[in-house]
Amino acid sequence: MKLAETVEKLNLKVVTGEENLGAEVTGGYTSDLLSDVIANSKEGNLWITLQTHQNIIAVAKLKDLSGIIIVNNRQPDEDTLQKAKEENVPILISEEMAYEVSGKLYELISS
Repeated sequence: MKLAETVEKLNLKVVTGEENLGAEVTGGYTSDLLSDVIANSKEGNLWITLQTHQNIIAVAKLKDLSGIIIVNNRQPDEDTLQKAKEENVPILISEEMAYEVSGKLYELISS
């Protein structure tokens, strides 16, 4: 599934990385612990988190994730936005909780 389709179906707000909406989403990974995401996420996953600091960009690049969904309508820090733009990492915002976004993403990917 393409990232653009995921954005549309999950009603996500695109904050950065519009040019990468053609990326393939291979699955999702939900965690707020950076070391856990490094250890267990897979290339092409969408990362679901409530973290907003710039270290999330480094993790997304390291793991070659398709993007980051920040939940609970949290807004990324200004330095996070700048780093995401520099690194071309899509940051998406959801008003929903991680549990809800994770379930909906699972349904999309597995159907």
